[in-house]
Amino acid sequence: MSKKWMAGFVLVCLSGGTGLLAQTKTDATAPVATAAPTKTATAAKSPEELNTQEYITLLRKDVSAQKARLLGEMMQFDAESAAKFWPIYHDYDVELSKLNDMRVANIKEYADNYTTMTDAKADELIKNAMMYQKQRDELLGKYYEKVRQELGGITAARFLQVEHQLLLLIDLKIVSALPVVGS
Repeated sequence: MSKKWMAGFVLVCLSGGTGLLAQTKTDATAPVATAAPTKTATAAKSPEELNTQEYITLLRKDVSAQKARLLGEMMQFDAESAAKFWPIYHDYDVELSKLNDMRVANIKEYADNYTTMTDAKADELIKNAMMYQKQRDELLGKYYEKVRQELGGITAARFLQVEHQLLLLIDLKIVSALPVVGS
């Protein structure tokens, strides 16, 4: 697997990472994306790695901002509901970001081992991917309950449906760029 392919693949995968930005309100209905703190180890990174990291940061901002905008449009909040929802969503987004870090690490490991894949490594990577999916589903369930308690069942159901649809689109983008493991 070439370094160029791997860098492109990681960019695609990371651009699909959501939950990497915090949501703040400028008014009662509109979330605005603000950059979350990122870890930097600039002393150990080459100029190429730093450029790649900057592109990834920009892609994450764009994807997260688009996702929040779409979610806001689909949720159809009045000012009171928006004031209740966006703080809950912010907490969800922070937790999702941590889960997405686990996914990114697994994808990077897949890319690093793609040409020398063993049965044991394939099994480990698939189990990690299934664990990520299970934890993400549990996180959605947890925040469905929080939204339901605060805003009622219909709004919570709408949140879960829209969020699930957006996550499926991001998943499709990631898996469509991922080559199927060889034998």
